[in-house]
Amino acid sequence: MSQGRMSAIGRSLHRSRKVFLSVGIFSLFINLTMLNGPLFMLQVYDRVLSSQSKETLVFLTLLAAGVLIFQSLMEVVRSNLLIRAGAQLDSELQSQTFGLSFDGKTAEHQTSSAQGLRDLDALRGFLSGSGLIALFDAPWTPIFLFIVFVIHPALGVLALAGAAVILLLAYLSEIATRSALREAATAHRDSEYFVGTLQNNAESARSMGMVRNLQARWQEHHEASLAWQALASDRGAQLNAAAKFARQMLQILALALGAYLALENQISAGAIVASSIIMGRALAPIEATIGQWKAFVQARHAYARLNDALRSEADAAPQTELPPPMGAYKLEDVFVRYEGVKEPVLKGISLELAPGEAFGVIGPTGSGKSTLARLMIGAMKPTAGSVRLDGVELSDWVTREVGSHIGYLAQDIELLDGTVAENISRYGEHNSAAIVEAAKIAGAHEFILTLPNGYDTVIGDRGKLLSGGQRQRVGLARAVYGGCKVVVLDEPNANLDAIGEADLRRAIETLKKQGRTVVVVTHRPGVLPAVDRLAVMQAGQIASVGPRDEVLAAITKANAQMTRKSATSEEARRAS
Repeated sequence: MSQGRMSAIGRSLHRSRKVFLSVGIFSLFINLTMLNGPLFMLQVYDRVLSSQSKETLVFLTLLAAGVLIFQSLMEVVRSNLLIRAGAQLDSELQSQTFGLSFDGKTAEHQTSSAQGLRDLDALRGFLSGSGLIALFDAPWTPIFLFIVFVIHPALGVLALAGAAVILLLAYLSEIATRSALREAATAHRDSEYFVGTLQNNAESARSMGMVRNLQARWQEHHEASLAWQALASDRGAQLNAAAKFARQMLQILALALGAYLALENQISAGAIVASSIIMGRALAPIEATIGQWKAFVQARHAYARLNDALRSEADAAPQTELPPPMGAYKLEDVFVRYEGVKEPVLKGISLELAPGEAFGVIGPTGSGKSTLARLMIGAMKPTAGSVRLDGVELSDWVTREVGSHIGYLAQDIELLDGTVAENISRYGEHNSAAIVEAAKIAGAHEFILTLPNGYDTVIGDRGKLLSGGQRQRVGLARAVYGGCKVVVLDEPNANLDAIGEADLRRAIETLKKQGRTVVVVTHRPGVLPAVDRLAVMQAGQIASVGPRDEVLAAITKANAQMTRKSATSEEARRAS
């Protein structure tokens, strides 16, 4: 496979191929030095004891010590190389991985950025840990087995049988723990997601006495995770113990067989100890593989998830950089259906917005207004149909590129821990003039100046040090910051009083004068005088759309007719 067709992870690992080649070379010399101990013992038993030469003993001891120092230094270097390979993988993929939850969302699926980062951590840890070292040492097992065969074929057969038993135990470990580890990972993710949801709703949970009930629900996920982990650990521990018993029993049998062969004068006394040590070294990588099997499985699953999430960019056509949008929207026969829900949330929505137009969307709760707003900012893709901005499918725009031209104020104001200025500037370059201008448009400048440190006031997680109305105004300032051509506001007056609504209307009028396209989703009519056209949504469809005054007049007329009809029905009921 050419590098261009590789996945993002594959390309990163390919760039580290020289590091892995170096690790392989170091593994060669490290495994060769593993013969130091057996050869030392063989020479001591067969030469020193027979010749009674102290000089030979000293020379052999110094030589063995030198080889041992060399081996230790090479192991340190090999470990450092793998640590750097893991760090390079993290450095190259962390940006893409962090952005997983912000790019390419659809109505059916959303990728967890936190899960992606955990998977990247798991891969980096595997590259830097003992699991990968065991894989580099494993190819030398046949060579050590061959050396045992050279000492004596009977010992070689015994070692080969032991290797087969331990490999069988490794395979059984994979079979026994695979499903349990997968279920444990799923339950753990559910538990973490539930905790994250609770943290975002902690105040409501405490105030309404929901903590114990929610704790019980969390315990279901947590205990399920623990149960599957315990099952996998129990099975793994049993097989590990069996593998350890097999290796120790194999060493005993090797010594016994070696002693028998020595008694038969087929091998020397030194060969007994040497063959036992070499046999143990031959099987050590296999036993290490069993001990690291859980890490192998976790790394493999992490690789598969992350590789699937990142997807190969080679299969996608390169995106041409487009000029800044002017703000013209065209929605054609748009449908949105959420996973597990039969009825579409949006059904056949078709709309056109001209640049610089202020467009209002009203309708009852659950009519699909917020889903429409999310479509128009590219936060999700339609199940069917198209959403075009300046004639280009919104999903075809590079997210980072188009994002700077779109402003969005969600129903739940999502401010971040930091200063007011950082939140308004979207944590980008600190442009004081642009920050103040955006705050003035949003009607937030005056109250910001009353804060302890003005624009440099730290507002805490989710802006908890601000009131609801203040958060709304700061969120609006962030939405209009930087001269973005499109501003989508979802319930922007939900936490505003009459004065705040008046400021919001003035903000929309200012945005219109600046030629920006404004979409306002609202339940409250206080902001409607600022819009040019109005759409009424019912059950995921546009019931009516047109100039604001015409639509409002039609609504008023329909409400009056319903009122008269209800009054007539009530009079008839009383008369009867």
